[in-house]
Amino acid sequence: MTEYAVVDPATGETVASYPTATDEQVEAAIAAATAAHRGWSRSSSAAERGALLRRVAELHRERRAELAAIIVREMGKTITAAEGEVDFAADIYEYNADNAEKVTADQPIDLAEGSQGTAVIRRASLGPLLGVMPWNFPYYQVARFAGPNLAVGNTIILKHAPQCPESAAAIEKIFLDAGFPEGAYVNVYASNDQAATIIGDPRVQGVSLTGSERAGTAVAEVAGKHLKKVALELGGSDPFILLSTDDLDGAVSAAVEARMDNSGQSCNAAKRFVVHADLYEDFLAGIVAAMTAIEPADPTKAETELGPLSSLRAAETLDQQVQRAVAAGATLVAGGTREGAFFEPTVLTDVTPDNPAYGEEFFGPVAVVYSVPDEDAAVELANDTGFGLGSYVFTTDPEQGERVANRIEAGMVYVNLVLADSPELPFGGVKRSGTSREMGLLAADEFVNKKLVRIG
Repeated sequence: MTEYAVVDPATGETVASYPTATDEQVEAAIAAATAAHRGWSRSSSAAERGALLRRVAELHRERRAELAAIIVREMGKTITAAEGEVDFAADIYEYNADNAEKVTADQPIDLAEGSQGTAVIRRASLGPLLGVMPWNFPYYQVARFAGPNLAVGNTIILKHAPQCPESAAAIEKIFLDAGFPEGAYVNVYASNDQAATIIGDPRVQGVSLTGSERAGTAVAEVAGKHLKKVALELGGSDPFILLSTDDLDGAVSAAVEARMDNSGQSCNAAKRFVVHADLYEDFLAGIVAAMTAIEPADPTKAETELGPLSSLRAAETLDQQVQRAVAAGATLVAGGTREGAFFEPTVLTDVTPDNPAYGEEFFGPVAVVYSVPDEDAAVELANDTGFGLGSYVFTTDPEQGERVANRIEAGMVYVNLVLADSPELPFGGVKRSGTSREMGLLAADEFVNKKLVRIG
């Protein structure tokens, strides 16, 4: 049987392992989520569900140290970043608690002149949902999915990444300790085949996945076969466009922050740096100096900025990508060395459209830097990708910022700032980066019945 296991990427030690769920346990999870929806969900008010979510937020904050330590072991996140992730997850639950009544309120419709009576859109939960979550943000990703869906009354069956069994169990315990009834949030150590069975079960009304394109394709195929709603948040190769600046050091600092977040393992991290030719040489020198000054180190230390990648396999995959890019003509300006699961910050240039790296996502501390002559060339290069998650534009011209934001093919554009995600801001992409929106008020509309009630 395949196992869920905690393998500390910093040491390679297998800390603990857990057997995959039995088919009977999977059935019990579906049955519990179904019973909770038919009972608790339909009888509870939005205010009551919001109060429970508020307690979930409080418990995240109370257990901050314990929760953070778990994900340092599971996927190598630095302790400072881990604590910040727990805080952000708490903020997301609190936001959904604050807005539970707002997102479930009736939405009146202005009837055509001469029509009698009233009409409203009434939002109602759909039922049990399956969440398939990734390893890179073990708490935050769950909060994005579970928070808004529990607020509207859906129940959750959660399949976490196989390397995150301890954080998965800790989250389930928080929901139970907060007062949610059995079945409202159920963790299950399911295999991929069992996940497909859950999606196909007629009691389950939808599935949300955050992960790779490969996983998204597999889940969407099963969901489509069974006519189930599917929400996908997949990869990204986000452009960081620098057109003008009166603070180059600040722009370089922002670029490095946007690339190195979560040791480079963030879907919406800046990965391609598209720089105006007038600034290119100075920017390149700056980003090389700044990135190479960051050294991989022990993730349990508060001062560490870059820990290991999530696993030895992840580091080996990134290593192969970099080597393949260089073999195809890219210039390795800095870095490129791996030691176990640790990968030093790396900068590549001269990545041309015929290079495999041009269309790939580097999920780690690798920056690809391009020079462009003008705005049009910058936009063309930024959009020349199958991805469309986030993007960043730096310019001293406000009109240019607005103009470029309108031209970028992405779900999110940040102008003159990075790392500005917030619970009230919707998150999601277009093209191969996904099909849905999480966070913000839009998140609560992904899995609801927007029922028309027309009264004469």
